Amino acid sequence: CLGLGSSLFTQIKCPWLLSTTNSLSVCFRSRTVRRRQRGGFGHETSSISQLEIPPPLEERLTLEEASPWKRSFDCLLASPAGQSVFMEFLRTEHSDENMAFWLACEELKREQSEEQVCEKAKKIYLDYISILSPKEVSIDATVRESINRSLARPSVHIFNEAQAQVYALMHRDSYPRFLSSPLYKSLEQRLAALTCDA
Repeated sequence: CLGLGSSLFTQIKCPWLLSTTNSLSVCFRSRTVRRRQRGGFGHETSSISQLEIPPPLEERLTLEEASPWKRSFDCLLASPAGQSVFMEFLRTEHSDENMAFWLACEELKREQSEEQVCEKAKKIYLDYISILSPKEVSIDATVRESINRSLARPSVHIFNEAQAQVYALMHRDSYPRFLSSPLYKSLEQRLAALTCDA
């Protein structure tokens, strides 16, 4: 936490960062809480077999729509329903900030107003990049420094490298566990049953 002191705020000339009220004690406490919530490999060790997909989503979803999710991670992310189900799974692992960050970056890329780009970039930074945030995503120091240098005049691509690293993390670690999880298997079975009934 000490790495993002007042000297860095002055250096990157972003007055909005000075308004953050998070303290160092909050930072350390939130990180400690998150560590306690996670198992040795960064994910929750408790069972998720009792998780259920909300009925409205299941009623709108078909097996044909959900089947491509296991073919590729990109198919999962391209589906709004897939995003929702995957987010539910990530919540069980206390890593849903990764998906939330990825989605926020996608929304930023669609923004055309320069003013809105600046505002949304600031919010994404404070929510997911700042080391003071309890929802901080895992990115390397080089990428973080590059973002810090670009904050004064952000573009829609300011988080591209960070988004790519978070994508790779979800693809490599979370996606395989999602496909083998009771959450996904249960959904697949129920959709298959609905297809047979129809």
